[in-house]
Amino acid sequence: MGKHPASLKAQFLLDGGSSQASCFNRTVVLICQHDSTGAFGLVLNRPTEALIKHALPGSIPAALQDFTLFDGGPVQPQALSFLWSDPVQPEANVLPNLSLGHELDELMDLAADGLVTRKLKVFAGYAGWSPGQLEDEMKRKAWITHPASLDWVFNHSDSSRLWADIISKKGWQYKLMASGPEDPSVN
Repeated sequence: MGKHPASLKAQFLLDGGSSQASCFNRTVVLICQHDSTGAFGLVLNRPTEALIKHALPGSIPAALQDFTLFDGGPVQPQALSFLWSDPVQPEANVLPNLSLGHELDELMDLAADGLVTRKLKVFAGYAGWSPGQLEDEMKRKAWITHPASLDWVFNHSDSSRLWADIISKKGWQYKLMASGPEDPSVN
């Protein structure tokens, strides 16, 4: 039995240019969990046009109503996930000061406790990989990794530029990729 590769948890996966015809074209995926059972991630740069107040059932606290709902990936589009940060939250489960939740009640509790700040992203759906699938994609160079940071998760003002801005940090050859057309065949 082979050794399990290093976990990609707390890494960004950046589309490596082979996903033009897929839903992962020019995406930034935050890997929240990666182990022998597979991997779970959230696409950070696909905001929908929906606000939480229109997307979630029931009475939504005012603190949550005007947050944009993000398309977290193609798996279970009705599934709720959210990322949030609180500097005094030591038990973060993705990276320091960044936690992942899945329960609507937990999201409502955050709002009721006054813990909702601008450092919150809510997602419908997610990106998921079965055991070994992500490792195979990495071998095929479908993804480029970059260390995740709170800054990139929450403080980037233009989601449509997130992929290009992060990948440009990887070196000159990636700057060329970032500045090129989405479909290289039209170049």
